[in-house]
Amino acid sequence: MKRIWDIKELVNFSNCNGKRKVQYESSEPGDFKVDEDGVVYAARSFPLAMEHAKFLIYAQDKETQEKWQMAVKLSLNPTITDNLMKEPQEIEEIVFPRQSSNHNGYLQRQKRDWVIPPINLPENSRGPFPQELVRIRSDRDKNLSLRYSVTGPGADQPPTGIFIINPISGQLSVTKPLDREQIARFHLRAHAVDINGNQVENPIDIVINVIDMNDNRPEFLHQVWNGTVPEGSKPGTYVMTVTAIDADDPNALNGMLRYRILSQAPVSPSSNMFTINNETGDIITVAAGLDREKVQQYTLIIQATDMEGNPTYGLSNTATAVITVTDVNDNPPEFTAMTFYGEVPENRVDVIVANLTVTDKDQPHTSAWNAVYKITGGDSTGHFTIQTDPNSNDGLVTVAKPIDFETNRMFLLTVAAENQVPLAKGIQHPPQSTATVSVTVIDVNENPHFNPNPKLVRHEEGLRAGTMLTTFTAQDPDRYMQQNIRYTKLSDPANWLKIDPVNGQITTIAVLDRESPNVKNNMYNATFLASDNGIPPMSGTGTLQIYLLDINDNAPQVLPQEAETCETPDPNSINITALDYDIDPNAGPFAFDLPLSPASIKRNWTITRLNGDFAQLNLKIKFLEAGIYEVPIIITDSGNPPKSNTSVLRVKVCQCDSNGDCTDVDRIVGAGLGTGAIIAILLCIIILLILVLMFVVWMKRRDKERQAKQLLIDPEDDVRDNILKYDEEGGGEEDQDYDLSQLQQPDTVEPDAIKPVGIRRLDERPIHAEPQYPVRSAAPHPGDIGDFINEGLKAADNDPTAPPYDSLLVFDYEGSGSTAGSLSSLNSSSSGGEQDYDYLNDWGPRFKKLADMYGGGDD
Repeated sequence: MKRIWDIKELVNFSNCNGKRKVQYESSEPGDFKVDEDGVVYAARSFPLAMEHAKFLIYAQDKETQEKWQMAVKLSLNPTITDNLMKEPQEIEEIVFPRQSSNHNGYLQRQKRDWVIPPINLPENSRGPFPQELVRIRSDRDKNLSLRYSVTGPGADQPPTGIFIINPISGQLSVTKPLDREQIARFHLRAHAVDINGNQVENPIDIVINVIDMNDNRPEFLHQVWNGTVPEGSKPGTYVMTVTAIDADDPNALNGMLRYRILSQAPVSPSSNMFTINNETGDIITVAAGLDREKVQQYTLIIQATDMEGNPTYGLSNTATAVITVTDVNDNPPEFTAMTFYGEVPENRVDVIVANLTVTDKDQPHTSAWNAVYKITGGDSTGHFTIQTDPNSNDGLVTVAKPIDFETNRMFLLTVAAENQVPLAKGIQHPPQSTATVSVTVIDVNENPHFNPNPKLVRHEEGLRAGTMLTTFTAQDPDRYMQQNIRYTKLSDPANWLKIDPVNGQITTIAVLDRESPNVKNNMYNATFLASDNGIPPMSGTGTLQIYLLDINDNAPQVLPQEAETCETPDPNSINITALDYDIDPNAGPFAFDLPLSPASIKRNWTITRLNGDFAQLNLKIKFLEAGIYEVPIIITDSGNPPKSNTSVLRVKVCQCDSNGDCTDVDRIVGAGLGTGAIIAILLCIIILLILVLMFVVWMKRRDKERQAKQLLIDPEDDVRDNILKYDEEGGGEEDQDYDLSQLQQPDTVEPDAIKPVGIRRLDERPIHAEPQYPVRSAAPHPGDIGDFINEGLKAADNDPTAPPYDSLLVFDYEGSGSTAGSLSSLNSSSSGGEQDYDYLNDWGPRFKKLADMYGGGDD
């Protein structure tokens, strides 16, 4: 048979020399383990067969590495086995506390003086199941038939069915292996009732503790841990912390973890560059020599072991720690050459002259790698700058100001390069590197330039053609090139000037006039071009400004040139002034006077000077006949010598009202409206009349064409002699909801007077003056259409003046030229004779019904 054994101590090993440090190890570590003191014990509960069980114990001296080996054989004691087979194993019994009754006869619970100890049950037990734990019993079971039960999580509450109890014997058993990591403690309550379900004992609490076994390996929170450490860090520098957790009991050895570093890659410069705190997992440096330029990254394999790191009994797991060595500025930039060379054409800017290259061992594109360049000598005028290329870290020597070859043919620059951040402390290298840059300036053909530009000269207006004004020449800045300069005229708005192509002399070819529209503020501008014969040829422009001094070359004129006044001197007069294109002192004040001839001028008019610029013209006589008069006026300016001019003022004399305003019909002419304006107005009126006439003719032609189209209607489409189908049939005898007022007075619905002109058919009732007949009274709304027609017939018969177009013909008038007879005589009392309807047979099948009704002779 098999039994479950929990072997606490099997055998004890000891060494002869107690001073030796011996390490023990079992060949079956899952079943048997050996403590450091040599005690061998079972690591778990397991069934032991009747046959012998063997395993080996290994011992090794930690100092001398001497090894021993011993075999351990386990067997069951036959005596104990026989006893077990004969007698069942004793099970612990839990008895309900005794109750006593008081003097009233009621049950009263006795005070407990003991506590039921918890039941300890190891997790992961292999059975067999159900496994008996304890027996619950009440001392009342001698007199009563009792039933036992347990409640609580694990019994009748989730997870249900883990613990069961025999209701008769009270035997409490577990049905499956337990897992402490899921539930570490069960709290059950035991009950005892009689067969009727009456409680005979108070419930008792049973606590079952699940004993932890080392069944879970440590688990790292991350399989790969990343950390950084600056290069050149001193020993003891903190790097990072790794953490693992163990699902076993943290307060027991099974959950106590210890860390250690299994390996380091690479092993340069030492195999032990880092260490780890075995309890906290903190990784720190233990050796100097971290150099990013040599080793940029270290990979550590970290192991976490429970059982306080016991390599024999503990369970282990590993993770990877990746430590990146970060860069610090421990390497300054170094130029790749001592001297750099470049060249640049003169007068060019933003041109790269040379590329300065450096090397830096620090990490690229960091502040410890990025170089900053500066010019330390050879450029006192600031012609050059150095910018850093962000991708290549090269220094780009660039021209900032134009360079003149005639002034500087070569530059020798001293440049220095350093990092954006200073070097780390303790670095023995110099903080910067220096080099020399030789820049050669290339001579190019430059533009000739006028000096001064613009050039200002002063001359009086009126200079005759051929007068030499000035010499306007340009200089060639290329002193080391033998070149000739030629001059041409580029801009001369009034075409007054010419320039000698060789010596640059400027001569007039027309009279200079200050009053020309090309002169602004007495200034006339002309532009000239100077071109050399270099390769390539270059040119430059220069502006000549001629300030024209005024001379008295313009006579004054009267302003305004037209005016109006009344036939009498009162109540108004004419105020005039003078217009002179010259300026002071060749303009005002002006003198105004009337000529001696013709004599009528001074006889009819008088002029009075108001001030230096204005005068007043008045009638000298008391009355002057209305009309238009031309009054000559002599105006003299103040020039030296003065200049006079006789200007004609057209004066309109008109009849005036009390306010002094002209009332003549032709005032528009006197007010200054010229003949051209009057002709334009008349032309507009004539064009407007022609357009109106054309529109009227077009409308008449349109009416004629529409009437012609009505006459050309196809006979088959002519509705005068045809039966019209309106596609609207009545609903029989029940459809009697007629608006008969529309039949009684159709003229009130759409009178002929509102029909458009020109669209009436020729066979319609003509619209011309007709004799007025008595208005027939409107019949009431009869209930039958026949009654309405009969009343209409009576009204026609009783009207002696009724024309052939009686009231019934208003519904469909067929015209005066219709070949059909009038319907007014149908059933009329004044008809006077029989009519022949045989002609209906000739009208075709459509009139066959009518022919049968009214034709056919005597039948």
